[in-house]
Amino acid sequence: MSQVPQDQAPGTSRFVRACLRQPVDRTPVWFLRQAGRYMPEYMAVRKNHSLLDICRTPDIAAEVTITAAEILGVDAAIIFADLLLPLTPMGLDFEFVNGEGPVVHHPIRTLEQVQALRTDRVDDLQYVSQAIEKVAKHFAAPRPDGDTLGIIGFCGAPFTLASYMIEGGGSRNYIEAKKIMYSTDGAWPLLMEKLVNLLVDYAAQQVAAGADVIQVFDSWAGALSVADYRQFCLAPTTELIQRIKTLGVPVIYFGVDTASLLTTFRETTADVLGLDWRIPLDEGWRLAGPGCAIQGNLDPITLFAPEPVLEARVKEILTLANGRPGHIFNLGHGIVPGTPVDNVKQVVEWVRQSGS
Repeated sequence: MSQVPQDQAPGTSRFVRACLRQPVDRTPVWFLRQAGRYMPEYMAVRKNHSLLDICRTPDIAAEVTITAAEILGVDAAIIFADLLLPLTPMGLDFEFVNGEGPVVHHPIRTLEQVQALRTDRVDDLQYVSQAIEKVAKHFAAPRPDGDTLGIIGFCGAPFTLASYMIEGGGSRNYIEAKKIMYSTDGAWPLLMEKLVNLLVDYAAQQVAAGADVIQVFDSWAGALSVADYRQFCLAPTTELIQRIKTLGVPVIYFGVDTASLLTTFRETTADVLGLDWRIPLDEGWRLAGPGCAIQGNLDPITLFAPEPVLEARVKEILTLANGRPGHIFNLGHGIVPGTPVDNVKQVVEWVRQSGS
């Protein structure tokens, strides 16, 4: 395997270098939801612990993060956590219900409820940074090829978290969220302000604990028109990303079904834009512009395909990237339950071979 370039600073992983569009010896690879229900080791942990138990117990969250990264041989480990964890210190209780996903018991529907949200209890989320600290310590030493593993922290984006808070869970049409977004009583800008302030503090905890990169998940931004995103979400999202960047780490910004928003997303100044699988990688990169790195973008369901089909799709993405600095190989969304682990490992190997 190729060695890390001689000009690479000690402790700077090829993953971080790719985020900054710097030269790397090969394309780095990791996977959204790489620690999850498709992996027997994770399911063994889930037999005795709920999802929230795992998130809120640093030893266990670190264990499942480390196990997945080591089994797959990826170039980065993303901390095992959940987007909705910040809701609890803000005063909104939620739980995961089988068959329904996350459920917020008392959704926000009024200005008064927004005004009551707290932003002074971010220390209640220290369990996430404690887990990151354990993961960073575990992976501190260089690997056999001389590279160090990248450590990814993350948070939700303002629109996506607000949608959960207002809708009370997942949604198809985001009617309640958009009603508040369109309202003129000041509820939406106040909610954005509170979310940004808390999320910056939350990201700062993660960076202090050892996160090399912060990924901002805007899972539901694809529900917005370009006009609505620009009017109601671009400014707070940009503020969040820029304030995280002042912490000294690159920021990845990712949403699903957001091809129509890519030219607007680049205005957030995110270092990396994640692409879903619905757009060819070269076209997505053209829309994002030359000043961005790109992460993606294999369809996660392709991991169920026969090996020749899977290999062809992997090579197609690498060909479209064309060796340009700033490509991070990933999926266009998270690994789903039932995915063959061996296929995920094979993709890692193909990406490695592409640079050797």
